[in-house]
Amino acid sequence: MKISILKTMAGLDIFDYNIIRYGTVLILVWIGALKFATYEADGITPFVANSPLMSSFYNHPSEYKKHVNKEGELVSKNHQWHIANNTYGFSKGLGILLMGMGILVGLHKVAPLLSVIGSVLVFIMALGTLSFLATTPETWVPALGDQHNGFPYLSGRGRIVIKDLLLLGGSFLTMSESARFYLSKNNIQF
Repeated sequence: MKISILKTMAGLDIFDYNIIRYGTVLILVWIGALKFATYEADGITPFVANSPLMSSFYNHPSEYKKHVNKEGELVSKNHQWHIANNTYGFSKGLGILLMGMGILVGLHKVAPLLSVIGSVLVFIMALGTLSFLATTPETWVPALGDQHNGFPYLSGRGRIVIKDLLLLGGSFLTMSESARFYLSKNNIQF
């Protein structure tokens, strides 16, 4: 590989913080907005219902398996159960929280201290999401005959959850960058 190409690659880190920061903003705002859609609220039900920290937001978390809708499916009986379960109310609240965190992270140049807070919240959220790997049986391939099941075989839900490792790492970078910016903007040595 030519040295000039390596030098060019070595200088690309000037973009990395912006890509991480505004990618994080886009992910949080977009997924937060999707939490207002029925299919998305239905889709997070196994995670919330099995979480020791979140299951109390649902009225009947232990009954969720009888009321699972396929993605995009609307079964009236299940929909009514989700309404009574507070599935949609919780999902909307979560959506507002996610969008708020995204906006805070995006305020880096305008309000760096708020951006630090947003990044800390993203870190906490990513840890919470990663905990689903331990609490949600649906994150692992079920034993239905194939020899590849259970740990380490991630299901579709598990593959979605594991991606939060990137948000976890990204939150450190955005937090650090915003803290440095705040300190330098206020002429504080670090």
